[in-house]
Amino acid sequence: MHIVAFATGNPRKAEEVRSILRSYDIDVEVVKVRKIEIQDDSIERIAAFSARILARRIGKPLVVEDTGLFIDALKGFPGPYSAYVYRTIGLKGVLKLMEGVEDRHATFVCVVAYCEPGYRPIVFEGRVRGRIADEARGSFGWGYDPIFEPDGYNKTYAEMGVYKNEVSHRAEAFRKFANWYIESKRV
Repeated sequence: MHIVAFATGNPRKAEEVRSILRSYDIDVEVVKVRKIEIQDDSIERIAAFSARILARRIGKPLVVEDTGLFIDALKGFPGPYSAYVYRTIGLKGVLKLMEGVEDRHATFVCVVAYCEPGYRPIVFEGRVRGRIADEARGSFGWGYDPIFEPDGYNKTYAEMGVYKNEVSHRAEAFRKFANWYIESKRV
């Protein structure tokens, strides 16, 4: 079993990532450090910046993840500000913004940035198209999971249980990372 340091303060996210990487024989060591997030319209730049700073700070390679929910009818909002929007207006606030809106299409994007101290970050992206549900449904997961239905499913992420790890934006990004990690002989 190989171990990858993962900077996150979210134990549920750490467990989800651990579950995704397990099939690659990669385990996750949670590194509890305060992430430095720049304000930017690009979650790729946000994740890469954090990974570079934290790899230098802790002195070893690590992975940082950043996620955004981009709602078409809201011109991509909340996008890179998803965590802030969730903390301030929550799911009820987002659903209120979507009241009466017919176009409920959205894209959930996850960026995983891997960085070794002194090097440039390497970024992997996962994206899943879907729609914003009319109401919050399900109890699995966290964040926007109860209102996001991936295309091809009549369930929100929060209703999918562990199956979410098969189809999610985070799973796609971490699978790309894991394949690169193994192929680049870092294991």
